[in-house]
Amino acid sequence: MKKVKCYAPATVANVVCGYDILGFAIDQPGDEVVVSFNTHHKTVITKIEGDHGKLPLDAEKNVVGHVVNLFLDKINSKQGVDIELYKKMPLNSGLGSSAASSVGALVAVNELFGNPLTREELLPLSMEGERLASGNAHADNVAPSLLGGLVLIRSYDPLDVVKLPCEMDLHVVSVHPHVDVPTGEARKIIRQQVSLKKAVEQWGNIAGLVAGFCTNDVELIGRSMKDVIIEPIRSMLIPYFAEMKQLSLDHQAIGFGISGSGPSVFALCSSHEQALNIANQLYSFLSSQSIECESLVTKINKQGAIILP
Repeated sequence: MKKVKCYAPATVANVVCGYDILGFAIDQPGDEVVVSFNTHHKTVITKIEGDHGKLPLDAEKNVVGHVVNLFLDKINSKQGVDIELYKKMPLNSGLGSSAASSVGALVAVNELFGNPLTREELLPLSMEGERLASGNAHADNVAPSLLGGLVLIRSYDPLDVVKLPCEMDLHVVSVHPHVDVPTGEARKIIRQQVSLKKAVEQWGNIAGLVAGFCTNDVELIGRSMKDVIIEPIRSMLIPYFAEMKQLSLDHQAIGFGISGSGPSVFALCSSHEQALNIANQLYSFLSSQSIECESLVTKINKQGAIILP
């Protein structure tokens, strides 16, 4: 029986100042999803590995089953589908774990059915996976995982997504401290109103960040990776955030921030050697504070989810 396997990459959402509207994909880690036809006329999750038993096998309660059912409704198919999910990243990590699962399932099942939908048409379906996972159908994780590179969500209603130029050979340090910051909880603490002064400063940083990527201006990117609205609140949930940020900037990182809702943090770097040094520095620092973590050096993923042989 034909099987299709898809790899969907992790993501860094917000990119410091672009709350819910900016995100980029990274090469590692990522999830793998395998789909195949069945004769049960329903969606069945047959296997989940790597989640330590935390994710439901019920297709209606798991994002992979949920988005596959939405896909089948979209193409008016009653065909049954079996799903295998291989989690390659921690849950609630700030790396777009649920997004990678949703995107992997959709790209795989779309391939299984002969690609009746474009990637852009899969995007709203993948956003519904985010709604199931966190209560909010945001796109700053699913869009870059699906499309690759750096993505701007210009508007949610109507949905308007732009893949931005990302030609520079930038490296990303990703550090996941072993502390728990659920996405839903991280959203609850965000202020619903901000001053006009702070809003103007934030708009300038977002525009500067976009302009920096479009013009390959690393210094402008660095100056623009500042968040005066979300980071001051969310960083309180991440132990030693200020110290990690200063350590990274002291070692010439372009910028540093929270990955998604945290607890993962990231540093954007100009070279592989610089990124390795910062990754080692951050790992050693957290270890000295008795905080376990994983650190890795990766790159911006420019192609998004791919079908594997």
